[in-house]
Amino acid sequence: MKKMEYINEIVSWEEEFDFFYQVKVRFSETDMFGHLNNTVPFTYFEQARIEYFKSQGFMQDWVKPENETIPVVADLQCDYLSQIFFDEDLKIYVKANSIGNSSVDLHYMVKKADGSICLTGRGTIVQISKKTGKGVSWTEDMRHMFSESKKSVVK
Repeated sequence: MKKMEYINEIVSWEEEFDFFYQVKVRFSETDMFGHLNNTVPFTYFEQARIEYFKSQGFMQDWVKPENETIPVVADLQCDYLSQIFFDEDLKIYVKANSIGNSSVDLHYMVKKADGSICLTGRGTIVQISKKTGKGVSWTEDMRHMFSESKKSVVK
């Protein structure tokens, strides 16, 4: 496996994931060579991230029209480790790797049905004010929600 700068040691990094979201690769997500189009993992990351945030209790407030804060993606990257094909079952794992003042660095790991890692990734999400566009600090409750470990499966 190639070295990703955001992963210090792959075995312990892998063991830190609890939450995952399952997907099946759709035909429309593949290219003319029959493998997953290189843009689709970002959609998978988004789906898993939203479900992760819901499981942690964040989305319920963020989606309320009267709520002042929203999450935005500041950066996002994906490392492609092996080809993925139509109709494969994938588990997209998400974890909060580090929590900043108003940001969180999320890590992603995608596994095939055989348990092999086929994609890894990371991205920074920032909580901002809808009015000012500036970062809004996490509350202590939010920090606690990020740090709680929940074994969750979403289909």
